Amino acid sequence: MDKILILDFGSQVSQLIARRVREAHVYCELHPFDMPIDEIRAFAPKGIILSGGPNSVYESDYQADAELFQLGVPVLGICYGMQWMAQSLGGKVESGHTREFGYAEVTTVASRLFDGLPSKTLPNGEHVQEVWMSHGDKVTALPAGFNVIGSNRACPVAAMADEHRGFYAVQFHPEVTHTKHGSAMLHRFVLDICQAAPSWTMPNYIDEAVAKIRAQVGNEEVILGLSGGVDSSVAAALIHRAIGDQLTCVFVDHGLLRLNEGQMVMDMFAKNLGVKVVHVDAAADFMGKLAGETDPEKKRKIIGAEFVEVFQQEAKKLGNARWLAQGTIYPDVIESAGAKTKKAHTIKSHHNVGGLPETLNLKLLEPLRELFKDEVRELGVALGLPHDMVYRHPFPGPGLGVRILGEVKAEYANLLRRADAIFIEELRNTVDEDGLSWYDKTSQAFAVFLPVKSVGVMGDGRTYDYVVALRAVVTSDFMTAHWAELPYSLLGRASNRIINEVRGINRVVYDVSGKPPATIEWE
Repeated sequence: MDKILILDFGSQVSQLIARRVREAHVYCELHPFDMPIDEIRAFAPKGIILSGGPNSVYESDYQADAELFQLGVPVLGICYGMQWMAQSLGGKVESGHTREFGYAEVTTVASRLFDGLPSKTLPNGEHVQEVWMSHGDKVTALPAGFNVIGSNRACPVAAMADEHRGFYAVQFHPEVTHTKHGSAMLHRFVLDICQAAPSWTMPNYIDEAVAKIRAQVGNEEVILGLSGGVDSSVAAALIHRAIGDQLTCVFVDHGLLRLNEGQMVMDMFAKNLGVKVVHVDAAADFMGKLAGETDPEKKRKIIGAEFVEVFQQEAKKLGNARWLAQGTIYPDVIESAGAKTKKAHTIKSHHNVGGLPETLNLKLLEPLRELFKDEVRELGVALGLPHDMVYRHPFPGPGLGVRILGEVKAEYANLLRRADAIFIEELRNTVDEDGLSWYDKTSQAFAVFLPVKSVGVMGDGRTYDYVVALRAVVTSDFMTAHWAELPYSLLGRASNRIINEVRGINRVVYDVSGKPPATIEWE
């Protein structure tokens, strides 16, 4: 299988490079910038991509091994990666008098990277690419053998190439959606310049993954914590495909699930797929531990620690289990700085990356560790899981615990799950002129319980009840998001139903914050 190697110099959007490459059905991996050259050779990439980063190349120790330019494979540098390429090959990089952050236009000339791509054509016949810039430094002298293939007034060397050696570099970020034809540029590099075969597909992956699981596990038994989310569900289906009854799933109901979710999980796996599932009702234990706590991060830690405690108790009852299976996916590994050298920037911690105790004495099985979320969904469908389950909106690990602001109480959870179910039902039932539901048009939607009361009037009586906020966003990568511009009629129906059907709520508001500056979840 052909592979692309991405060396990460610390950019917050390096994941997006990997996603774009995978979208071309070519396998790739993201590794730290200082990956040893012997490991690079062993990886045997068809091409290498150098990511952006926050540093200045002329004063930073973020330096890769320049011997990678001797491997005889194409290399693409992006932003910092372009500057490091230029400096390493004898060019010059300096601080620019004019910085560029945001939308920019770059005039391009003939090259294998840009030829034939859609572009804006000026009256004088020049071709312009609409891109997204984020830099203060710039290349001021080209390395030997390079030519300028893209420029603008602020950045005379906005793209450069040594086409004889297959070296290309761009100062802008083709991986972000703001660069209009950025995906096409990356696909051009991967498929045409590197000539990587597009053989990375989920149906093909199933046979490979099943064989790998069987080889790892042998005749031993596996235990998996089933949350009902996409990742653990697909992991369970894949492992069950490989080893059948050697897998036992433990479903811990912490009292913070969506409406009827526990029954849905049991019906799908135990009844329809024939997977062994142990159902543990631990709601009282979780609520007891959360009593009085209002700090969001502490709530997350309490929920995570209690989950581990309950899971450990159940694991001990299964004396023959030798493997712990988890639904860890590739973004979890990257965001938790799970690379070997630990030099990647940690964005947030994940309970399923190094978070479970060694006292379990179980070996770790992570069959989705190489996959992005969209690939996990494709795999789930290929494994026969219901489309509606696989393409459900993301749900946080702590569940409603981080959608109830302040202290978590069973009363609040009951109100919230009913309000949330009504909102989701209205999204599913409202379709546009193309027949697409607003649930499918949004990337994530949910209700949030606010620990405040407001005055209302119902009938002829005064009410003093709780408030819920509705949240719906549209995003392609969950790194940035825009609030969903839902029809007023939909919002009105959802609000009326929640207030009429959920006794204890008398006011509904809609969140119109983007990410950034807000986050998608409220806590």
